[in-house]
Amino acid sequence: MYKRAPNMGLRRLSILAFCLVSMLSMSAAAQNDEIKIPNDVRPFIQKGLIAIALETGDLNADGRKDHILVVSEPVDENAAWEEGAGERSVMILVREPGGELRLAGRNDLVVLCRNCGGVFGDPFAGVTVKGTRFTVSNYGGSNDRWGYDYTFDYSGRDKTWQLVRVEETSFHALDPVKTERKHIYTPPKNFGLINFTDFDPDKYLAKGKK
Repeated sequence: MYKRAPNMGLRRLSILAFCLVSMLSMSAAAQNDEIKIPNDVRPFIQKGLIAIALETGDLNADGRKDHILVVSEPVDENAAWEEGAGERSVMILVREPGGELRLAGRNDLVVLCRNCGGVFGDPFAGVTVKGTRFTVSNYGGSNDRWGYDYTFDYSGRDKTWQLVRVEETSFHALDPVKTERKHIYTPPKNFGLINFTDFDPDKYLAKGKK
């Protein structure tokens, strides 16, 4: 998102930073808003949780529509900061030949907690689906801004989704041009085979079978 281009000045980066702040503010404010959930997805939302994101695509290239569902504990805006972290999960729901949905994978760590974004508030910035790939994004910080994009792709051999790319971005709000940094990690150089269900954002580098 913050890849430096020739002649990109401070003003343009400042505009990007402002847009990111605005996007995150809207994202955090919307975490308790109801999103439209199809009837066949509702059984996968555990009692006491709410859906905060739902994306659709053919995640295993079988010609049927699948879903990425993100659920969270409702946010109590009046709760103390330390009480508002909340449980969160990302689920892969694949459609069987008969039309029913099946839970094909779940991860409870890839979306950061509500209070993990610093002064930005809720760091969850959404899920994007492209073909059999999907990316989970988290952004936050204060003067020091940061972002983490975790991308997973379907393995036809292993019949599951595996980590294929991690992008870390950062910059200081007062000097985004000089402080902008981006690190991209991919297999097999930085990590080995890591299934979506086993992925831990704090423990993936130099992990997994190569």
